[in-house]
Amino acid sequence: MSETDAIRRHDPRVRGFASDNYAGAHPEVLAALALANGGHQIAYGEDQYTEHLQEVFRSHFGPTAEAFPVFNGTGANVVALQAVTERWGAVICAASAHINVDECGAPERVGGLKLLTVPTPHGKLTPELIDREAWGWDDEHRAQPQVVSIAQTTELGTCYTPEEIREICDHAHERGMKVHLDGSRAANAAATLGVPLRAFTTDAGVDLLSFGGTKNGLLFGECVVVLNPDAVKAMKHLRKLSMQLASKMRFVSVQFEALLAGDLWLRSASHANEMAARLAEGVRAVGGVEVLHPVESNAVFARLPREVSERLQKRYRFYFWDEAAGDVRWMCAFDTTEDDVDKFVALVKEEMARG
Repeated sequence: MSETDAIRRHDPRVRGFASDNYAGAHPEVLAALALANGGHQIAYGEDQYTEHLQEVFRSHFGPTAEAFPVFNGTGANVVALQAVTERWGAVICAASAHINVDECGAPERVGGLKLLTVPTPHGKLTPELIDREAWGWDDEHRAQPQVVSIAQTTELGTCYTPEEIREICDHAHERGMKVHLDGSRAANAAATLGVPLRAFTTDAGVDLLSFGGTKNGLLFGECVVVLNPDAVKAMKHLRKLSMQLASKMRFVSVQFEALLAGDLWLRSASHANEMAARLAEGVRAVGGVEVLHPVESNAVFARLPREVSERLQKRYRFYFWDEAAGDVRWMCAFDTTEDDVDKFVALVKEEMARG
Protein backbone atom coordinates (compact mmCIF):
# COMPACT_ATOMS: atom_id res chain seq x y z
CA MET A 1 0.00 0.00 0.00
CA SER A 2 1.40 3.37 -0.99
CA GLU A 3 1.43 6.46 1.20
CA THR A 4 -1.41 7.93 -0.83
CA ASP A 5 -3.77 4.98 -0.38
CA ALA A 6 -6.56 5.34 2.16
CA ILE A 7 -6.53 2.99 5.12
CA ARG A 8 -9.26 2.16 7.62
CA ARG A 9 -8.65 4.17 10.75
CA HIS A 10 -11.55 2.96 12.87
CA ASP A 11 -12.94 -0.31 14.20
CA PRO A 12 -16.22 -0.93 12.33
CA ARG A 13 -17.40 -3.17 15.17
CA VAL A 14 -17.65 -0.23 17.57
CA ARG A 15 -21.17 0.98 18.25
CA GLY A 16 -22.51 3.83 20.33
CA PHE A 17 -25.82 5.40 21.27
CA ALA A 18 -24.87 9.05 20.84
CA SER A 19 -26.52 9.82 17.51
CA ASP A 20 -27.89 8.20 14.38
CA ASN A 21 -25.42 10.51 12.62
CA TYR A 22 -22.62 8.30 13.94
CA ALA A 23 -23.72 5.42 11.70
CA GLY A 24 -22.08 4.91 8.34
CA ALA A 25 -23.85 4.99 4.99
CA HIS A 26 -26.21 2.15 4.11
CA PRO A 27 -24.64 -0.30 1.62
CA GLU A 28 -27.52 0.26 -0.81
CA VAL A 29 -26.80 3.98 -0.74
CA LEU A 30 -23.10 3.42 -1.37
CA ALA A 31 -23.99 1.19 -4.31
CA ALA A 32 -26.18 3.95 -5.74
CA LEU A 33 -23.34 6.46 -5.44
CA ALA A 34 -21.06 4.15 -7.41
CA LEU A 35 -23.79 3.76 -10.04
CA ALA A 36 -24.01 7.54 -10.48
CA ASN A 37 -20.26 7.92 -10.79
CA GLY A 38 -18.33 8.04 -14.04
CA GLY A 39 -18.78 10.21 -17.08
CA HIS A 40 -20.02 13.77 -17.05
CA GLN A 41 -23.37 15.09 -15.90
CA ILE A 42 -24.55 18.70 -15.88
CA ALA A 43 -23.73 20.42 -12.60
CA TYR A 44 -25.92 22.32 -10.13
CA GLY A 45 -28.97 20.10 -10.37
CA GLU A 46 -29.54 19.87 -14.12
CA ASP A 47 -28.42 16.23 -14.11
CA GLN A 48 -30.64 13.25 -14.89
CA TYR A 49 -30.64 11.97 -11.30
CA THR A 50 -31.97 15.22 -9.85
CA GLU A 51 -34.55 15.44 -12.62
CA HIS A 52 -35.81 11.93 -11.85
CA LEU A 53 -35.76 12.66 -8.12
CA GLN A 54 -38.75 14.95 -8.58
CA GLU A 55 -40.85 11.96 -9.64
CA VAL A 56 -39.65 9.99 -6.64
CA PHE A 57 -40.62 12.72 -4.19
CA ARG A 58 -43.98 13.25 -5.89
CA SER A 59 -44.76 9.57 -5.44
CA HIS A 60 -44.55 10.17 -1.68
CA PHE A 61 -45.82 13.75 -1.32
CA GLY A 62 -48.15 14.38 -4.23
CA PRO A 63 -48.04 15.93 -7.71
CA THR A 64 -47.18 19.48 -6.64
CA ALA A 65 -44.15 18.54 -4.51
CA GLU A 66 -40.79 19.92 -5.59
CA ALA A 67 -37.55 18.78 -3.96
CA PHE A 68 -34.46 20.95 -3.52
CA PRO A 69 -31.48 18.87 -2.35
CA VAL A 70 -29.15 20.58 0.12
CA PHE A 71 -26.10 19.58 2.15
CA ASN A 72 -27.40 19.31 5.71
CA GLY A 73 -30.32 19.69 8.08
CA THR A 74 -29.51 23.12 9.42
CA GLY A 75 -29.13 24.37 5.86
CA ALA A 76 -32.48 22.83 4.93
CA ASN A 77 -34.24 24.50 7.87
CA VAL A 78 -32.67 27.92 7.29
CA VAL A 79 -33.43 27.87 3.55
CA ALA A 80 -37.00 26.66 4.12
CA LEU A 81 -37.80 29.22 6.81
CA GLN A 82 -36.37 32.09 4.79
CA ALA A 83 -38.63 31.07 1.91
CA VAL A 84 -41.80 31.63 3.94
CA THR A 85 -40.89 34.74 5.94
CA GLU A 86 -40.36 38.41 5.29
CA ARG A 87 -37.54 40.47 6.77
CA TRP A 88 -39.68 41.31 9.79
CA GLY A 89 -41.06 37.80 10.14
CA ALA A 90 -40.91 35.47 13.13
CA VAL A 91 -41.20 31.72 13.55
CA ILE A 92 -43.15 30.08 16.37
CA CYS A 93 -41.56 26.84 17.55
CA ALA A 94 -41.20 24.60 20.59
CA ALA A 95 -38.53 25.71 23.04
CA SER A 96 -36.91 22.29 22.59
CA ALA A 97 -36.89 22.53 18.77
CA HIS A 98 -33.68 21.80 16.90
CA ILE A 99 -33.84 25.19 15.18
CA ASN A 100 -33.78 26.83 18.62
CA VAL A 101 -31.42 24.62 20.59
CA ASP A 102 -29.00 22.93 18.21
CA GLU A 103 -28.34 25.15 15.20
CA CYS A 104 -25.88 27.62 16.74
CA GLY A 105 -28.18 30.56 16.05
CA ALA A 106 -28.19 29.89 12.28
CA PRO A 107 -31.89 30.74 11.80
CA GLU A 108 -31.24 34.08 13.53
CA ARG A 109 -27.77 34.92 12.24
CA VAL A 110 -27.91 33.44 8.74
CA GLY A 111 -31.64 33.49 8.09
CA GLY A 112 -32.30 36.77 9.89
CA LEU A 113 -35.30 35.26 11.68
CA LYS A 114 -36.80 35.84 15.09
CA LEU A 115 -37.73 32.61 16.89
CA LEU A 116 -40.72 32.81 19.25
CA THR A 117 -40.34 29.80 21.51
CA VAL A 118 -42.97 28.02 23.59
CA PRO A 119 -42.40 25.43 26.35
CA THR A 120 -44.16 22.20 25.38
CA PRO A 121 -44.99 18.81 26.90
CA HIS A 122 -42.84 16.16 25.20
CA GLY A 123 -41.80 18.65 22.51
CA LYS A 124 -45.20 18.98 20.80
CA LEU A 125 -46.98 22.23 19.96
CA THR A 126 -50.76 22.59 20.07
CA PRO A 127 -53.03 25.38 18.76
CA GLU A 128 -53.38 26.67 22.32
CA LEU A 129 -49.61 26.78 22.79
CA ILE A 130 -49.14 28.45 19.42
CA ASP A 131 -51.53 31.22 20.48
CA ARG A 132 -49.16 32.21 23.28
CA GLU A 133 -47.04 33.84 20.56
CA ALA A 134 -49.50 34.19 17.67
CA TRP A 135 -50.50 37.79 18.23
CA GLY A 136 -49.44 41.38 17.58
CA TRP A 137 -49.66 41.43 13.79
CA ASP A 138 -50.51 45.13 13.79
CA ASP A 139 -47.80 46.00 16.29
CA GLU A 140 -44.90 47.61 14.42
CA HIS A 141 -42.67 47.05 17.47
CA ARG A 142 -43.03 43.27 17.40
CA ALA A 143 -41.58 40.71 14.99
CA GLN A 144 -44.52 39.37 13.03
CA PRO A 145 -45.47 35.71 13.54
CA GLN A 146 -45.55 34.32 10.00
CA VAL A 147 -44.62 30.64 10.36
CA VAL A 148 -45.22 27.77 12.74
CA SER A 149 -42.37 25.26 12.67
CA ILE A 150 -42.94 21.79 14.08
CA ALA A 151 -40.65 18.75 14.08
CA GLN A 152 -41.65 15.22 13.18
CA THR A 153 -40.34 13.42 15.11
CA THR A 154 -39.84 16.03 17.79
CA GLU A 155 -36.49 16.74 19.34
CA LEU A 156 -37.66 14.60 22.28
CA GLY A 157 -38.41 11.59 20.08
CA THR A 158 -42.20 11.90 20.14
CA CYS A 159 -44.60 11.84 17.17
CA TYR A 160 -47.51 14.02 16.17
CA THR A 161 -50.50 12.15 14.76
CA PRO A 162 -51.70 13.30 11.32
CA GLU A 163 -54.79 14.70 13.03
CA GLU A 164 -52.69 16.79 15.42
CA ILE A 165 -50.71 18.25 12.53
CA ARG A 166 -53.89 18.94 10.56
CA GLU A 167 -55.25 20.84 13.57
CA ILE A 168 -52.05 22.89 13.81
CA CYS A 169 -52.07 23.65 10.07
CA ASP A 170 -55.72 24.70 10.06
CA HIS A 171 -55.11 26.90 13.09
CA ALA A 172 -52.01 28.53 11.58
CA HIS A 173 -53.55 29.06 8.17
CA GLU A 174 -56.64 30.69 9.69
CA ARG A 175 -54.26 33.25 11.20
CA GLY A 176 -52.38 33.84 7.97
CA MET A 177 -49.33 31.81 8.98
CA LYS A 178 -47.59 29.04 7.07
CA VAL A 179 -46.41 25.72 8.47
CA HIS A 180 -42.91 24.27 8.16
CA LEU A 181 -42.10 20.74 9.26
CA ASP A 182 -38.58 19.78 10.29
CA GLY A 183 -38.58 16.19 9.08
CA SER A 184 -35.02 15.10 9.76
CA ARG A 185 -36.56 11.91 11.18
CA ALA A 186 -39.83 11.93 9.24
CA ALA A 187 -39.19 8.35 8.15
CA ASN A 188 -39.09 7.24 11.78
CA ALA A 189 -42.42 8.96 12.39
CA ALA A 190 -44.05 7.27 9.39
CA ALA A 191 -42.74 3.90 10.61
CA THR A 192 -44.15 4.47 14.09
CA LEU A 193 -47.52 5.74 12.86
CA GLY A 194 -47.85 3.16 10.09
CA VAL A 195 -48.87 5.83 7.55
CA PRO A 196 -47.44 7.19 4.29
CA LEU A 197 -45.18 10.23 4.49
CA ARG A 198 -47.83 12.43 2.89
CA ALA A 199 -50.37 11.60 5.63
CA PHE A 200 -48.77 14.02 8.10
CA THR A 201 -47.34 16.45 5.54
CA THR A 202 -49.19 17.16 2.28
CA ASP A 203 -52.53 15.73 3.38
CA ALA A 204 -52.35 17.50 6.74
CA GLY A 205 -51.74 20.93 5.19
CA VAL A 206 -48.00 21.42 5.73
CA ASP A 207 -46.59 24.03 3.33
CA LEU A 208 -43.00 22.84 3.14
CA LEU A 209 -40.64 20.53 4.96
CA SER A 210 -37.01 19.74 5.53
CA PHE A 211 -36.74 16.04 4.70
CA GLY A 212 -33.91 14.12 6.32
CA GLY A 213 -31.61 11.54 4.78
CA THR A 214 -28.37 11.55 6.76
CA LYS A 215 -29.95 10.15 9.93
CA ASN A 216 -31.49 7.32 7.90
CA GLY A 217 -28.47 5.95 6.07
CA LEU A 218 -27.34 8.60 3.59
CA LEU A 219 -23.71 9.64 3.37
CA PHE A 220 -24.82 13.27 3.36
CA GLY A 221 -27.74 15.32 2.14
CA GLU A 222 -31.21 16.57 3.03
CA CYS A 223 -34.00 18.05 0.91
CA VAL A 224 -36.22 21.08 1.20
CA VAL A 225 -39.56 19.87 -0.18
CA VAL A 226 -42.07 22.49 -1.26
CA LEU A 227 -45.58 21.06 -0.86
CA ASN A 228 -47.60 24.23 -1.41
CA PRO A 229 -46.09 26.14 -4.34
CA ASP A 230 -48.31 29.15 -3.63
CA ALA A 231 -46.65 29.59 -0.23
CA VAL A 232 -43.03 29.64 -1.38
CA LYS A 233 -41.09 31.98 -3.64
CA ALA A 234 -37.58 31.95 -5.10
CA MET A 235 -36.44 28.73 -3.45
CA LYS A 236 -33.64 28.12 -5.94
CA HIS A 237 -32.20 31.59 -5.31
CA LEU A 238 -32.39 31.17 -1.53
CA ARG A 239 -30.64 27.80 -1.74
CA LYS A 240 -27.72 29.34 -3.61
CA LEU A 241 -27.64 32.44 -1.41
CA SER A 242 -27.47 30.19 1.66
CA MET A 243 -24.50 28.21 0.27
CA GLN A 244 -26.55 25.01 -0.02
CA LEU A 245 -26.35 24.43 -3.79
CA ALA A 246 -24.24 21.35 -4.56
CA SER A 247 -22.29 21.49 -7.80
CA LYS A 248 -22.18 17.70 -8.21
CA MET A 249 -25.79 17.37 -7.13
CA ARG A 250 -26.26 13.96 -8.76
CA PHE A 251 -24.44 12.45 -5.75
CA VAL A 252 -27.00 13.91 -3.35
CA SER A 253 -29.99 13.07 -5.55
CA VAL A 254 -29.07 9.46 -6.27
CA GLN A 255 -28.85 8.77 -2.54
CA PHE A 256 -32.42 9.95 -2.06
CA GLU A 257 -33.49 7.84 -5.02
CA ALA A 258 -31.94 4.79 -3.36
CA LEU A 259 -33.68 5.68 -0.12
CA LEU A 260 -37.14 6.53 -1.43
CA ALA A 261 -37.72 4.73 -4.74
CA GLY A 262 -38.17 1.46 -2.86
CA ASP A 263 -38.70 0.70 0.81
CA LEU A 264 -35.19 1.31 2.14
CA TRP A 265 -36.35 4.44 3.99
CA LEU A 266 -39.01 2.44 5.83
CA ARG A 267 -36.90 -0.64 6.49
CA SER A 268 -34.09 1.41 7.99
CA ALA A 269 -36.33 3.65 10.10
CA SER A 270 -38.43 0.74 11.34
CA HIS A 271 -35.35 -1.14 12.45
CA ALA A 272 -33.94 1.88 14.31
CA ASN A 273 -37.29 2.36 16.04
CA GLU A 274 -37.44 -1.31 17.02
CA MET A 275 -33.98 -1.13 18.56
CA ALA A 276 -34.98 1.94 20.59
CA ALA A 277 -38.10 0.14 21.83
CA ARG A 278 -35.94 -2.82 22.83
CA LEU A 279 -33.54 -0.50 24.62
CA ALA A 280 -36.34 1.28 26.48
CA GLU A 281 -37.90 -2.01 27.54
CA GLY A 282 -34.54 -3.23 28.81
CA VAL A 283 -33.63 -0.18 30.88
CA ARG A 284 -37.14 0.21 32.32
CA ALA A 285 -36.52 -3.10 34.08
CA VAL A 286 -33.42 -1.69 35.78
CA GLY A 287 -34.20 -0.14 39.15
CA GLY A 288 -33.35 3.56 39.37
CA VAL A 289 -33.57 4.26 35.61
CA GLU A 290 -36.46 6.48 34.49
CA VAL A 291 -37.51 6.77 30.84
CA LEU A 292 -38.62 10.39 30.49
CA HIS A 293 -40.67 10.57 27.26
CA PRO A 294 -42.80 8.19 25.22
CA VAL A 295 -40.49 6.16 22.97
CA GLU A 296 -42.07 6.76 19.56
CA SER A 297 -39.02 6.77 17.31
CA ASN A 298 -35.36 5.83 17.57
CA ALA A 299 -34.62 7.91 20.68
CA VAL A 300 -34.68 7.04 24.38
CA PHE A 301 -34.40 9.81 26.97
CA ALA A 302 -33.57 8.64 30.46
CA ARG A 303 -32.66 9.84 33.93
CA LEU A 304 -30.19 7.98 36.09
CA PRO A 305 -27.42 8.92 38.51
CA ARG A 306 -24.84 11.13 36.84
CA GLU A 307 -21.91 9.09 38.10
CA VAL A 308 -23.41 5.99 36.51
CA SER A 309 -23.79 7.77 33.17
CA GLU A 310 -20.20 8.96 33.32
CA ARG A 311 -18.99 5.40 33.87
CA LEU A 312 -21.15 4.16 31.01
CA GLN A 313 -19.69 6.82 28.72
CA LYS A 314 -16.25 5.24 29.12
CA ARG A 315 -17.60 2.23 27.20
CA TYR A 316 -20.29 3.73 24.96
CA ARG A 317 -20.61 7.20 23.45
CA PHE A 318 -23.82 9.10 24.27
CA TYR A 319 -24.71 12.62 25.34
CA PHE A 320 -26.13 14.29 28.39
CA TRP A 321 -29.33 16.02 27.34
CA ASP A 322 -29.89 18.09 30.47
CA GLU A 323 -26.63 18.58 32.31
CA ALA A 324 -28.29 19.97 35.43
CA ALA A 325 -30.79 17.12 35.81
CA GLY A 326 -28.40 14.44 34.58
CA ASP A 327 -30.77 13.40 31.78
CA VAL A 328 -29.26 11.49 28.86
CA ARG A 329 -30.25 10.63 25.30
CA TRP A 330 -29.64 7.26 23.68
CA MET A 331 -30.10 6.99 19.91
CA CYS A 332 -30.41 3.93 17.70
CA ALA A 333 -29.63 3.73 13.98
CA PHE A 334 -30.32 1.54 10.96
CA ASP A 335 -27.26 -0.57 11.82
CA THR A 336 -27.86 -0.94 15.58
CA THR A 337 -28.19 -4.64 16.40
CA GLU A 338 -30.08 -6.51 19.09
CA ASP A 339 -26.71 -7.59 20.46
CA ASP A 340 -25.62 -3.94 20.68
CA VAL A 341 -28.72 -3.10 22.69
CA ASP A 342 -28.57 -6.13 24.96
CA LYS A 343 -24.91 -5.58 25.82
CA PHE A 344 -25.61 -1.95 26.66
CA VAL A 345 -28.62 -2.81 28.82
CA ALA A 346 -26.52 -5.39 30.68
CA LEU A 347 -23.88 -2.76 31.31
CA VAL A 348 -26.49 -0.29 32.59
CA LYS A 349 -27.73 -2.95 34.99
CA GLU A 350 -24.19 -3.70 36.11
CA GLU A 351 -23.27 -0.06 36.70
CA MET A 352 -26.54 0.73 38.49
CA ALA A 353 -25.83 -2.17 40.85
CA ARG A 354 -22.50 -0.56 41.72
CA GLY A 355 -24.36 2.60 42.75
